[in-house]
Amino acid sequence: MNESKLWTKDFIITSTINFLLTSVFYLLVVIVAVYAKTEFHATTSQAGLATGIFIIATLIGRLFIGRGINSIGYKRTLLIGTCLFALSSFLYFIQLNIWFFLIVRFLHGLTLGIAGTATGTIVAQVIPNSRKGEGIGYYSMSSTLATAIGPFIGLLLSQHVSFLIVFGLCTLLGIIAFITSFFIQVSEPKAVKKAEKDVKGFKLSNFIESKAIPISFIMLIAALCYSGVLSFINFYAQEIGLMEASSFFFFVYSIAILCSRPFSGRLLDVKGANYVMYPAFILFSIGLIVLSAAHNSFVLLFSGVLIGLGYGNMQSCIQAVAVKVTPIHRMGLATSTFFIFLDAGLGFGPYLLGFIEPYTTYSQLYFSLSFVVLATVLLYFFLHGRKVKNFQ
Repeated sequence: MNESKLWTKDFIITSTINFLLTSVFYLLVVIVAVYAKTEFHATTSQAGLATGIFIIATLIGRLFIGRGINSIGYKRTLLIGTCLFALSSFLYFIQLNIWFFLIVRFLHGLTLGIAGTATGTIVAQVIPNSRKGEGIGYYSMSSTLATAIGPFIGLLLSQHVSFLIVFGLCTLLGIIAFITSFFIQVSEPKAVKKAEKDVKGFKLSNFIESKAIPISFIMLIAALCYSGVLSFINFYAQEIGLMEASSFFFFVYSIAILCSRPFSGRLLDVKGANYVMYPAFILFSIGLIVLSAAHNSFVLLFSGVLIGLGYGNMQSCIQAVAVKVTPIHRMGLATSTFFIFLDAGLGFGPYLLGFIEPYTTYSQLYFSLSFVVLATVLLYFFLHGRKVKNFQ
């Protein structure tokens, strides 16, 4: 019975650490552009880079730590990552110029990539195989909560206290994450020695898990579509005169995920990935269509619910599949591969969509993205859906 226990001490601690790290990311992402302009008189492109460079660095961190996490050890990697995450937070207090600030953002993102890959790998290790989908669904809820709480705290504090106090809070959260990491007990896979032999030399397979690429590519496209919501929702809300309602958009988005995860995660384990993915594609697409037609607060917030049910559950399902299709000794690489594709979609999506935006309205952009999501259903079918009748 213990073998199928999900809510263990290690599962709860790992999820808490992930929540703390992700909260810092989302807390800062809503204020760094304003800070760069206010403190260093940065240009708009430099201020945007201050946001984007963090995500790019996170991607790089995941890419390289995925190769070495087995030889370093899961817990040791987490300790190193959280320690460096906390230390790099101190660098925000050194206010030299915009270029130094960009370096700090890069280093901070790099450490999140290391620590985040470690938590994702550890949680996949401590979750029983029979409850992998359900467990990863609950674990990813820690990130979901952070997407709602982080920006809320960041915007609230930036209006009432100095930026240095905000940086102080981020440093404190990093320190708490580091200290908490010592209490995790995780067994390293027996196949570690084999993994160490596998990673010798400079090969693409040492950085990317090939078996996780097909399903992770679906994540890349979904994340790219969702990045349009993340990046442009405030501009769109301003355009249609719903700024007050837009502040609650990600709150209802998070609530929708929190309410659905217990059911979708269990459905994933019992029935298989297709039973979650196909409805998620449809809900995500409908959510974007509803968003494109928003004319009052209710419609705008309802689109947030649909997008949460769609994209939110799609994300946890794909992560579970990426881990499930991979040998245990390459679980770290599978986790890293998933997040690399996720980060690439979220990081580069706004830049790519930015080329389209001048030639269309935000409403038309969201409507167009809904068809991209629908088209991805066919891609999912050929890359994964038709191969697996049942997740188990």
